[in-house]
Amino acid sequence: MPQSEPPHPQQPNSGDRHRPADRRRQHAGDSERVEGSADAALPLTPSEDRRWATLSHFGGLMGCVPSLIIYLVFRDRGPFTAQESKEALNFTLPLTVVMLVCYVLALIPAIGWIFGLVAVFLWVVMTISGLVAGIECNKGRPYRYRMNLRLIH
Repeated sequence: MPQSEPPHPQQPNSGDRHRPADRRRQHAGDSERVEGSADAALPLTPSEDRRWATLSHFGGLMGCVPSLIIYLVFRDRGPFTAQESKEALNFTLPLTVVMLVCYVLALIPAIGWIFGLVAVFLWVVMTISGLVAGIECNKGRPYRYRMNLRLIH
């Protein structure tokens, strides 16, 4: 009975270059097990929690979108981020809506400049308030805006 030769490593062909995981499985055999990621995300460390809370306030420069994204993504991962991103979202959401309405009304020929000035004034107020809140948050102190509707509980 002829002896079988040990298997030779295959020369990679053009299709193997694009599939390195397949080659790894061939060489590793059955000892490698592929696992998926965990269902729940890991909680934030205290420094990450403070960082994302700070960024949610600094995002007021761009309206309510950054604080909304941070709130939706990180609210279950860090208590400080949940609290501060909700505060920032409650502050920036109404102002962003009013600014967008003012920008549309600024297209009116005779009186549009008034709405344009109001929109710029609201943006400056939102930006300065967000910077002050972000600085306080970065120090680890919770921040409450003086006038806030608190629409999201």
